[in-house]
Amino acid sequence: MDISLKGRTALVCGAGSVSEGWGNGKATAVALARAGAYVVAVDINLTAAQETAALIVAEGGECLAVQADATNSSSVENAVCAALAKFGSIDILQNVVGTTVMGGPVELSEEQWQKAIDINLKSAFLTCKHVLPVMVRQGRGVITNTSSLASIRYVGYPYTSYYAAKGGLNQLTQAVALQYAKQGVRCNAVMPGVMNTPLIFDQISSQYESKEEMIRARDAVCPMGRMGTAWDIAHASVFLASDLAQYITGVVLPVDGGISCRSM
Repeated sequence: MDISLKGRTALVCGAGSVSEGWGNGKATAVALARAGAYVVAVDINLTAAQETAALIVAEGGECLAVQADATNSSSVENAVCAALAKFGSIDILQNVVGTTVMGGPVELSEEQWQKAIDINLKSAFLTCKHVLPVMVRQGRGVITNTSSLASIRYVGYPYTSYYAAKGGLNQLTQAVALQYAKQGVRCNAVMPGVMNTPLIFDQISSQYESKEEMIRARDAVCPMGRMGTAWDIAHASVFLASDLAQYITGVVLPVDGGISCRSM
């Protein structure tokens, strides 16, 4: 059965990629467009958002690139207004903004702790704050947050703030799902496991002797023998945004090749 999002507008927050290749947000924005959605590609880096938009337009889709800081309320509000001015509705909100900040409670400064909380958790709070009234007026809407396996277990990296923020994101997801269920709004999260995206080379490779060692180690920890890709996250997100998932809300869906099923 084909998934169609034709005529719906998707606001993807974090739609750019930190470097060359396919990050979760970039792949999800393109996948939503391929399913027929109009896309608003939002990123703090306008050039990255424009690159995603160009890919969508080149395939015959419609996409508006918007620069916004997801940790700033007025900036998020401006992005929402731009989406409404262009397409008239917001039917899908995809929160993909995230970052890792290495360090435990002793090593992290208060500023580093707050940065991780703001980017990974406050950003989703702010987009929900400004998009939920739109969805309630429409009587429909789907929110999908990008969590992490780190939200439910220690994964070997010293990023305490990331564990805390993503755990909070899971609870935010379920709280929104239950509060707005009778108003036609669904809210879920996808929970990536060990993924091969540009982000790991940008933020995690410093924890290994070499990039090659990192890839070998991360592949080995996966039951399937390989890391997942951004497209695995994108395809799960498109499903959750579709009518095929119309009775699914409050779910944190592991997209992890089975890692969450076993002890580490």
